[in-house]
Order: sequence, then C-alpha cells, then structure tokens
Amino acid sequence: MTPNVPADYALVTGASGSVGYAIAHALAGRGMGLLLTGQDPGKLDRAARELAAAGTTVATLAADLATDEGIRNLATQAAARLPRLDVLVHAAGVIRLGDIEAAGWEDLDHQFRVNLRAPFLLTKALLPMLKAARGQVLFVNSSAGLSGGADNVGYAATKHALRALAAGIRDRVNADGVRVISVFPGRTASPMQEAVHRFEGRPYDPARLLQPVDVAAVVVSALSVPRTAEVTDVMVRPMMKPSSGEGR
Repeated sequence: MTPNVPADYALVTGASGSVGYAIAHALAGRGMGLLLTGQDPGKLDRAARELAAAGTTVATLAADLATDEGIRNLATQAAARLPRLDVLVHAAGVIRLGDIEAAGWEDLDHQFRVNLRAPFLLTKALLPMLKAARGQVLFVNSSAGLSGGADNVGYAATKHALRALAAGIRDRVNADGVRVISVFPGRTASPMQEAVHRFEGRPYDPARLLQPVDVAAVVVSALSVPRTAEVTDVMVRPMMKPSSGEGR
C-alpha cells in the first residue's frame, strides 16, 4: 500500500515502548505522518513496518535521550525530516525503584535526564516548528506525578517536576496557539509495570491494569478537542481497583 501524503505530522519519543507505540498507532489512525524514536532499533523497525503496511508515512530514529548527543541529534533530524510538526509526544521514561536509603547514587540523575531534562530540551529545540504549525505538546506523565511514595521517590520527583514543566511551558506558548497536555495514567500493562510488580513481590496480572490502547485513546481524544478549548491535565486509571494491601 502506498502511503498517502499526510497533512499533519507527529514526533513520538518512547515509541519502542508499549504506551509510546500505542499512541503512535492511534495517531497513524488519524492520518498523521510519524517520526518514531526510542532506544530499541529492532522494535522501532517492527513498528515502522506495521504502520507502513497500513499506509502510514513513518520514519524512525534510535536515540538515547539520556545524552546530550541523543537529544541534539533527534532535534536536528526531526527538523530535517519533518515538513511540519503538529504533535510532539513525550512518551519516553525510565524508573528506578527504591527508597532514599536504597537508591543508587546515580539513580536520580538518570531519571532526571530522561524524564525531565530531555522533554524540556527537545520541546525548546522544536518550539519554532510547533509555533509555525500551532501544534500540541503531549506529556505522558504518571499517577506518581500526582502522589509519590517511599519506593518511587526519585521517579515521583521527576514526574512532579514534569507536571510543573508542562504548566510553565503552557503559560508561555498558549499565546502562540500551541496547546500543552499532560496525561497521568495509573498502572498500565507494560514491561515497566511488570518490573514494578516484581519489585513489590506481587503477581503481575496485566488484565487488571490499564492497557496501552486505553492511554492512547485518551491522548487522541485530548488532542482532538476543538480549538476553542484546551485540555490541560487528564487522569486515567484502571477500572479494576487494587485489592486491600496492593497499593496504587
């Protein structure tokens, strides 16, 4: 199938992950051209083949957003490859669990670089394109960005800061017609969440959790609100609530 020439384009970070890929797939369903980035080239290539087979215009670029080189190269390549940028999705994220006594010396720094610094710098670098398209910035946050706990202290700190970052960017760019949205999913079926359950010593039952497609549906809905309105913060959580003693 020959891809149609899309009218709108999106850059999705973390597209080799469960939620990032689900969002990319949902945006493709809206006819958007895509630039997908993530750390796993094999997963990116598979995602690109699946979307291209359905008629989507899609390109990929592996990038390590923990490094300055990775961020700069992604920004440069996005500006070169995309004719315009209508949606910037920040779905990349890392988590290192442990309380303040157990956390490793570099754990907070690594989470800060990927979860907060990279979205800040990438948005800053691509803001001219977003302004030109009167585009939208979507931050995939977490329920931990609303309420942290002892064992995710560093992760929650970066996600709380990401919420503040989104709000500050929104206040600056709304006048230029750019909308900024934060989505706060609860526990979502993914390899990351499986690792969290393993850390907590609990059985992992993905059917009891949010599904990546659930998050993607919320994202597309928020992005599609008419231009007379702006969605700012959206919380979504599993319908099946944890049983007593399981935590959030």
